[in-house]
Amino acid sequence: MEFYPLIEKSSISNIEKFQEQKLQELLRYLENNSPFYQRLFKESNINIVDIQGLDDLRKIPVTTKNDLQQYNHDFFCIPANEIVDYSTTSGTLGDPVTFGLSDPDLERLAYNEAISFACAGVQKGDVVQMITTIDKRFMAGLAYFLGLRKMGASVIRMGPGIPELQWDSIFRYKPKYLITVPSFLLKMIDYAEKYGLEYQNTSVYGAICIGESIKNQDFTDNILARKIKEKWNIKLFSTYASTEMSTAFTECEFQIGGHHHPELIITEILDEKGNLVKEGESGELVITTLGVEAMPLLRFKTGDIVKAYYEPCQCGRNTMRLGPVIGRKQQMIKYKGTTLYPPAMNDILNDFNNILCYQIIIQSNEIGLDEIIIKLSKGEENEFFENEIRDRFRAKLRVSPKIEIIDFDVLSKVVFNPNNRKPITFVDLRFPS
Repeated sequence: MEFYPLIEKSSISNIEKFQEQKLQELLRYLENNSPFYQRLFKESNINIVDIQGLDDLRKIPVTTKNDLQQYNHDFFCIPANEIVDYSTTSGTLGDPVTFGLSDPDLERLAYNEAISFACAGVQKGDVVQMITTIDKRFMAGLAYFLGLRKMGASVIRMGPGIPELQWDSIFRYKPKYLITVPSFLLKMIDYAEKYGLEYQNTSVYGAICIGESIKNQDFTDNILARKIKEKWNIKLFSTYASTEMSTAFTECEFQIGGHHHPELIITEILDEKGNLVKEGESGELVITTLGVEAMPLLRFKTGDIVKAYYEPCQCGRNTMRLGPVIGRKQQMIKYKGTTLYPPAMNDILNDFNNILCYQIIIQSNEIGLDEIIIKLSKGEENEFFENEIRDRFRAKLRVSPKIEIIDFDVLSKVVFNPNNRKPITFVDLRFPS
């Protein structure tokens, strides 16, 4: 079928040959059309004829988020009158970067989401409820809609928030899948239990989870996923994507990592020195987009620390799979000799039923050391609650953060900002934007 690409079930050697051909096409395109990469090739004395195989990629300097922010316009390869959509990154760690998409780019985006949803089991004719925004220049919501439309699924464009309306739509239109930030499912469950809705017996089979991790590094459910499934027996599918990639890595039914689409993207996983990590080791994901017309990227450093898995999957795909994101390189915290990332702290906080919402703040103190502050809102009173949280942090991560109790009405407006498509549970004040 169209949405089960044969290249993904080809041999590793055939996939590599295929990608090398696509890489050479990309290099010629960049040399002819990209002001940024034309300058990079010239300044680095790079002759693209010398870049034949995937191993030769290391002869080319990496591209960073700072490059995108500083030289945003120079990445455009087509004139402004050929741009049909403008999207921006969320700007979590700096000013937003503008991405333009041409008509073929939107078609590529639709194809990517169609094969990704098919990977998770969505089929033609299925009803899918989008609990995500499709406006405010976010690429993701538009991509989901285009992909579902392309594969022949029926779409309910609900947008984020408002549990009452989400349940009304579920009972009215009977969707099989939801697309949502997973933590919002807990809010929907709380609402259903409060008002006596029979949510366990709905049409919903599964949720495509975006924006937050639902898996441990061994692919078992993390605390957030377990809390959802303890209440609501539905399938949860993990995804990983970004605006810069215009590509998604989505789990199949066997749920052992997000599958790579070799026709859309080249991946490298590099250590601190820029060398490929050994199989089984974690490193920073570096991507090269294939088939993008308006703003292709070559060796772009995502900042995400990941681990790849290469053994064939039971679903028949031979493509590499990405495990859960360990953390963002720029969000790595050095705290009294301990290295940790926000997802590890999220797991601890998500395990407390009495926490209504929280936000982790990282800042530098007066002597330049990292300091962790956790702002949280709690339910019923418990005089030992703060000590319990500190004890859990000491036991799991060997750190003891500062804790500030904030009124829910105040903190929830910051965490669930309507201008963001996912909760703002982490704020890094160490790096000025």
